[in-house]
Amino acid sequence: MAVQPEIEHPRKAYGWAARDTSGVLSPFWFSRRKTGEKDVTFKVLYCGVCHSDLHKLKNEWSDSIYPLVPGREIVGEVTEVGSKVDKFKVGDKVAAGCLVGSCHSCQNCVNNLENYCQQVIPTYGAKYVDGTITYGGFSDFMVADEHFVVNIPSALPLDAAAPLLCAGITVYGPLRYFGLDKPGMHLGVVGLGGLGHLAVKFAKALGLKVTVISTSPKKKNEAIQHLGADFFVVSRDQDQMQYCAALPLHFIESETI
Repeated sequence: MAVQPEIEHPRKAYGWAARDTSGVLSPFWFSRRKTGEKDVTFKVLYCGVCHSDLHKLKNEWSDSIYPLVPGREIVGEVTEVGSKVDKFKVGDKVAAGCLVGSCHSCQNCVNNLENYCQQVIPTYGAKYVDGTITYGGFSDFMVADEHFVVNIPSALPLDAAAPLLCAGITVYGPLRYFGLDKPGMHLGVVGLGGLGHLAVKFAKALGLKVTVISTSPKKKNEAIQHLGADFFVVSRDQDQMQYCAALPLHFIESETI
């Protein structure tokens, strides 16, 4: 007989969970493991809402495990660290993103590409190494291996930091990985939504020129005036798209992933 989630581990936790494909969230008592020697325990202060959370809540990817506590853009304050933790201390402001575990030994892990590890463990809705189910940041506290926890700079507001853990890294990662981080380079951003607007902000901070390509003319003011994009192109306008085709774009990031 399966052990109930509220008694799997010794520490009682409280969160919000979906019980079925309706995706409706309701209060949920469960449990988390005690702080292991390489673990960081932190009080959750903010958690973003990623569209992937919505997919998982409704089992639209056909792999959801219920009860499901979503949330993988998690920011909080450290309350306890394990005996072998050397990167964090009590009181630090920290964050955890999409992953909470991997094998740590395969070539992908060695190259800091844990997302390609065959034993990667998502932050919620997956089996952990001890066989229990992982629960996300829609809860009062988290326990995670320090390798999957990051420090939040003191100057960065915690609420603004939360979306960087998924939407932010989704666009920032390719910019750095493909070397599109040099002043004077030119980035095209297709779509100005949750990911797109962060792509514009990162690119401008790195000194790039940015062209936003959107189906909505109404977003021009936001792109140019508020986010600092250099050019705005309406993709439904053939003349504008011909102009865009002549631009020396080094790379294009798309809002759709």
